[in-house]
Amino acid sequence: MRIGISCYSTFGGSGVVATEVGKALAARGHEVHLLSQSLPPRLQGFEDHVWFHEVTAASYPLFEVEPFSIALASKMADVADKHGLEVMHAHYAIPHASAALLARMALEDRLKVVTTLHGTDITVVGSDPSYLPMVRLAIRASDAVTSVSQYLKDETLRTFQVDRPIDVIPNFITPPPETRPDCRSWLAPRECAVLTHISNFRPVKRVLDVVKVFERVRQEHPCRLVMVGDGPDRPEAEAYARERGFAQEVRFTGKQLNIGSVLVCSDVFLLPSATESFGLAALEAMSYGVPVVASRVGGLPEVIRHGTDGYLEPLGDVEAMAQDVMKMLRDPSLRKRLGDSARTRALDTFAEGPVIDQYEALYERILAKPKSTVDMGANPR
Repeated sequence: MRIGISCYSTFGGSGVVATEVGKALAARGHEVHLLSQSLPPRLQGFEDHVWFHEVTAASYPLFEVEPFSIALASKMADVADKHGLEVMHAHYAIPHASAALLARMALEDRLKVVTTLHGTDITVVGSDPSYLPMVRLAIRASDAVTSVSQYLKDETLRTFQVDRPIDVIPNFITPPPETRPDCRSWLAPRECAVLTHISNFRPVKRVLDVVKVFERVRQEHPCRLVMVGDGPDRPEAEAYARERGFAQEVRFTGKQLNIGSVLVCSDVFLLPSATESFGLAALEAMSYGVPVVASRVGGLPEVIRHGTDGYLEPLGDVEAMAQDVMKMLRDPSLRKRLGDSARTRALDTFAEGPVIDQYEALYERILAKPKSTVDMGANPR
């Protein structure tokens, strides 16, 4: 098949998943064209059967803001026409799905549109009154819609009151390399446990809770905290650590391409988010055998089994999360048992092969229809 994939070129989950889906499809011999504002981080280096198309919006005095959505739709139509694309897979509802629908119109329905919902495009951005009508239209008018968790599917149906099939296709993980470097010497003293957090440091991630959990744990057990990523809440977390006198025990690495180099040396992964539609960072940690302590919110219970792969606690309960971490650090055999279970679940339940099978089947299903039967104003069942 000839497939277009549109996504944000960020370190966030939607961009990571979109790129990994494209690479996995290309490995099966499909022709994949990725469209984004810049080269996605996970697409560094040459990939066979993968083409990248940069989307740029021209600046004119008339435009107060560059019209990226229109530029994206135009690029989609151009690439699809020149390369004979059959499917445009939009990751994130806006502007990718709405742009794909415009491209489909420009090509007189010669292009099928698949929209994958990732989370904040529904729970935060999409539910904003400024965007809700367009997100609802994108959901209704796409040839197929997928969500990364059952939780997100339920939220979509509740928020947008749409009556159409939505396929739940989870995120996936590729097995980490078997050869694991010894990085403890540069990350933390050998006698210290390593607690890790990876995110975009936005308010929804509650990074200050991460630091507070660490603050409680360090009182009982020697440890270090590694904070991977960047974003608006990083200064507050750094300031808190300085004011409390343990800034030297917290390492802020900034954005990292090779997060495996940190996870391979981690003992516990912390994810006290206010909401997670799936929790890709947690799944990546689990694949390295790192148990997760997280909030019992959103789609996280679909990924992490409480007491089996890690622990889930009520939102904001820093003390309970700290107690979970300390329980594992006091009992290395418990931590190993949870980590081994987490790794098995990640690599078996969320393996790449079955997930890509589902996407292929979905593409084949919509391509079997000779022409799009979905009207832009329809409410398909």
